[in-house]
Amino acid sequence: MLPYIQSLFAETGLWTAIGVTLIAGLMRGFAGFGSAMLMAPIFAILFGSAEMVVTVVAIELVVSLQLFPQVRKHADWKVLTPMSIAACAAMPLGVWLLASVDKNTIVTAVSAVIVGFVVLMWTGWKYHGKRSTVATVIVGSLSGAMMATTSVGGPPVLLYLLSGKDPPEVNRANIVTYYFLTQFLLIVIVLATGVAGVDALVRAVVLFPVMALGAWAGGRMFHGLASERLYRNVALAILFATGLFGLLRNWLIG
Repeated sequence: MLPYIQSLFAETGLWTAIGVTLIAGLMRGFAGFGSAMLMAPIFAILFGSAEMVVTVVAIELVVSLQLFPQVRKHADWKVLTPMSIAACAAMPLGVWLLASVDKNTIVTAVSAVIVGFVVLMWTGWKYHGKRSTVATVIVGSLSGAMMATTSVGGPPVLLYLLSGKDPPEVNRANIVTYYFLTQFLLIVIVLATGVAGVDALVRAVVLFPVMALGAWAGGRMFHGLASERLYRNVALAILFATGLFGLLRNWLIG
């Protein structure tokens, strides 16, 4: 088993994957978001786009299982239920795009989404529309398709949920719960269609302890060991640099 695991990482940068996963865990444990956005463009370069989706989502799912019992009492189920159902319904479209689009296009797309998201967060832009069922379903559908294609389905949901006046613990609970409700089905769909294989799950198993350690440390930070404003700015800066690298990688490497 060990030689097999080593072969999965031998040509794709084990230490790079471990380092990225640890930082991603810190982000996820503290604020409930940012981990997939950090891992996706780098893992797509390392492993390929379809393998990346399964690896990232599998890691995220286990972390969601770890965090969900802590936050479920704060979740707003009236918003999360229609949003999650819409996201799951849109996933087959995203998987079709994943199978049809080449890796470089996926990396560029996810990197552009990350850069755009960070810029909007830095400018303080917020969604000012009403949180109607129609708006919630549209956001969920867009997120589900994006999650299946790139593993990054968070930006539309984050911008939508963080636009309200909910306290930080409710925002964090909603984000964690949304991922918890949607990620398992996505893994099943991707594996069932044969777009990615079980190697991606093995990578997730190997990397999960690193992610769990980071999420545990990030959770401790959330409960008073760090400034939320400082963390937010550092996290957004890291995400911006990651997205920018994904956009400029061919020029930087070439």
